[in-house]
Amino acid sequence: MTTKPLAGKVALITGGSKGIGRALSLRLAASGANVVVNYSSDSTSANETISAISAEHAFAVKADVGSVSDVGRLVDATIERFGKLDIVVACAGIMPLSELEKLTEEEFDRVMSVNVKGPLFLTQKAIPHMTSGGRIILFSTTLNAASTVTPNYLAYCTSKGAIDQMTRILSKDLARKGILVNAIAPGPTATDLFMKGKNEQVLKMIAGFNPQGRIGSPEEIADVAAFLAGEGSKWVTGQVIRVNGGMA
Repeated sequence: MTTKPLAGKVALITGGSKGIGRALSLRLAASGANVVVNYSSDSTSANETISAISAEHAFAVKADVGSVSDVGRLVDATIERFGKLDIVVACAGIMPLSELEKLTEEEFDRVMSVNVKGPLFLTQKAIPHMTSGGRIILFSTTLNAASTVTPNYLAYCTSKGAIDQMTRILSKDLARKGILVNAIAPGPTATDLFMKGKNEQVLKMIAGFNPQGRIGSPEEIADVAAFLAGEGSKWVTGQVIRVNGGMA
């Protein structure tokens, strides 16, 4: 008997080559899953992630997750390579920061395309290939519940509020197929993107918002995703799980 709980499963991870997405790719692969790593532009990071897993059990696909045709192509590539799809993790997202008076229509539309339209239509394209026991894991944010949120997160939190409702309603819809739908809502997490441009004083201040007195790691988020992807979560659906050390 295998000791890997996801052995034989196929996982598709958008934004799977960097930050939290990379940690997810490595964690699910370590649990035995075959992994499809989506990336938007940086092929070097994608190839490094594949090398860290193995070319036998992972491959990379470039796709714009804000494009319905691209997410359809991403699903098709998964089925062509592995023949099935068990776990979908919509991790890719963007977070431009603008207060109301500076927010442009173009910026808002792009945030909603990548953060909302992408996960929704990825799910739509994936479910014909998924069977009972399948998992959809979306990504929200702790900022939806945090009192420390600042006004420049307007578009981002608007998009993640849509993810919260999408999770709730899709869990009802897809229950008839035996597919579970949940979302992870990370707090501040030490990825290269998050750390960029922040000096030690700013990082200390952010860590101070947390009762644990620190910033989370991508691996801690990936551990929760592995739980949601596994058999231990079979009675968990429609939930937005905050992974933030008690920040909110």
